[in-house]
Amino acid sequence: MFMIGVDYHPSFQQIAFLNQETGEFGERRLDHSDGEVEQFYRRLQSQSVHIRVGIEATGYARWFERLLGELGIELWIGDAAEIRTLRVRKQKTDRQDAQLLLKLLMEDRFPRVWIPNPENRDLRQLLWHRHRLVQMRTRILNQLQAVAMNEGKRWKKRLWNKQGRALLENLPLAPWASRRRQDLSELLDRFNPVIGELTTAIEREASKRPEVVRLMTHPGVGPLTALAFVLIIGDPFRFARGKQVGSYVGLVPCENSSAGRQRLGHISKQGNKLLRFLLVEAAQVAVRFDPDWRRYLHLAVRRDRRIAKVAMGRKLAVRLFWMWRKGWDYSQFVEFGSHAGQPEANPGVQ
Repeated sequence: MFMIGVDYHPSFQQIAFLNQETGEFGERRLDHSDGEVEQFYRRLQSQSVHIRVGIEATGYARWFERLLGELGIELWIGDAAEIRTLRVRKQKTDRQDAQLLLKLLMEDRFPRVWIPNPENRDLRQLLWHRHRLVQMRTRILNQLQAVAMNEGKRWKKRLWNKQGRALLENLPLAPWASRRRQDLSELLDRFNPVIGELTTAIEREASKRPEVVRLMTHPGVGPLTALAFVLIIGDPFRFARGKQVGSYVGLVPCENSSAGRQRLGHISKQGNKLLRFLLVEAAQVAVRFDPDWRRYLHLAVRRDRRIAKVAMGRKLAVRLFWMWRKGWDYSQFVEFGSHAGQPEANPGVQ
């Protein structure tokens, strides 16, 4: 076994390696710009030894993962937060980080995380692309509303129908204000068909997956939210209970309790922020149709509207988890509930 601990950076990587057969140990810095990384791993792969590489979960490493996959090299990606807690020394350098990763690999203590397959990752790009374009379109709509309101026209949603657009274009404006209105209108006309095309693609992908179609039976949950939930959760049997799903998505509060006193803070936000956003948005629609969720309206009055939104989003995540895991649609979930059946023995998130 040839083990390599990699402290990955966008422009280079610091590695510490050990050949368990010969006892050879070494350290190197490999630059990403001159092909040194590919040459190093191809040379190792030609030696016909089993290679295991461990890195922290990080961004901008997709090309590195593909390279190791093409070479047949085993790649382990670790939980960065848990690895951080395993550092003993107060000093932190690239060499020490690489040595720590190698040590965890050797001692079989590497906190490996679940990695989605390439198809899953590519579909996530579709969701993110549409989400970002919708955000950009919203900024354009807000700017056009500001142009109209500066002229004393507060038309709200009526501004976007055919008559409202005509009134907007006929407003007498100064030269540069008129130029701003024209450019923003042209951008809006370009964004709408692109977003519509991406929405159609998401609906098509959602219809191919029975579990997504089943989740869409829940009020307020459309193709975008259901598909994002399935892609990001990956496998419902990785979780033993719904509370772990809420924690995985980052919708549970931080806690700093001690000496019998409980101290809860803001939500952790340690999960996927796109899914967290979609769950909260979908939950606000679901509460209008599901009478069981009326108590969250009381929570909004008693505590705070933001707290109620997060609570609804967490509740929706747990509901979707049990519907997916048990293979139920919404009507079956309402009839049987999430706690039907015997509890299963599962140590936690896999």
